[in-house]
Amino acid sequence: MQKRQLGATGPIVSAIGLGCMGMSDAYGPADRDESIATIHAAMDAGVTLLDTGDFYGMGHNELLINEAIKGRRDEVQLSVKFGGMRDADGAFIGFDTRPAAVANFLAYSLERLGTDHVDIYRPARLDPNVPIEETVGAIAEQIEKGYVRHIGLSEVGAETIRRAHAVHPIVDLQIEYGLLERGVEREILQTTRELGISITAYGVLSRGLISATPPAIGGDYRVHTPRFQGDNLIHNQALVEKLNQIAQNKGVTVAQLAIAWVAARGEDVVPLVGTTKRARLSEAIGAVDVTFTERELQEIEAAVPAGAAAGTRYPTAMMAFLDSER
Repeated sequence: MQKRQLGATGPIVSAIGLGCMGMSDAYGPADRDESIATIHAAMDAGVTLLDTGDFYGMGHNELLINEAIKGRRDEVQLSVKFGGMRDADGAFIGFDTRPAAVANFLAYSLERLGTDHVDIYRPARLDPNVPIEETVGAIAEQIEKGYVRHIGLSEVGAETIRRAHAVHPIVDLQIEYGLLERGVEREILQTTRELGISITAYGVLSRGLISATPPAIGGDYRVHTPRFQGDNLIHNQALVEKLNQIAQNKGVTVAQLAIAWVAARGEDVVPLVGTTKRARLSEAIGAVDVTFTERELQEIEAAVPAGAAAGTRYPTAMMAFLDSER
């Protein structure tokens, strides 16, 4: 497995990370045994970066990871998002990143994960009621206590990144980045590179659009996502078909093409692949060895230029939480 460093001061991680959200939340039911087997397969293949959130399944995801990495904690880096608040129905009801909340959320995560430290800790979204300096300062205090190793951010814009980095070095920004979502290229990517901050990219397969995995019948939030609805879906599937043709000509799957394209954006970009099945994981890991000629990159750009996708990447209410879109 190839390796990449997160930021100028961050850890050395695998060139591809495993996003674990779908094992507990958002995409409908997942098989517990297969999810754990998938984490084990990832570790066996040299994947070291495991990404989770304390609100994924209201703690379920952290408990699942605890079980999966038991006895192998030193083989992985745990990236944990915090701050998302949910009610008993699973609905998001806001974000809380006050210093006291940082300490509280972290304590619960350490217990659920069965570890004495989190490798990368990050607020899931910008809390409009709390200056980012206070949140980052609170995480820095946890670094001094030994409970956190590094600080990351998620879905914030260039100004917020600069303010956060001025308080304490930020090692990576987690943000959606893929062939169908390239908003990060407008300003944010330039800022992270100027400051020596890496990108951990999620949504590289556009939540299954590129890999042709449609929303499940129940419990799958994608049915409410504009890119999966009506004419938008038809338009986006046509884009994916163009990518399919390029992938076939290259002898790879369209998913491998999309993952490799993200990885090829720079050594400071680490794609996160969310999957709950070993077969899909094996396919994703195969993308690490895929390279492109300049002509192939131009062909991909012509087929799916920036801004080509129809519909926003989240429903309107969720888009409002994205500082990165302001």
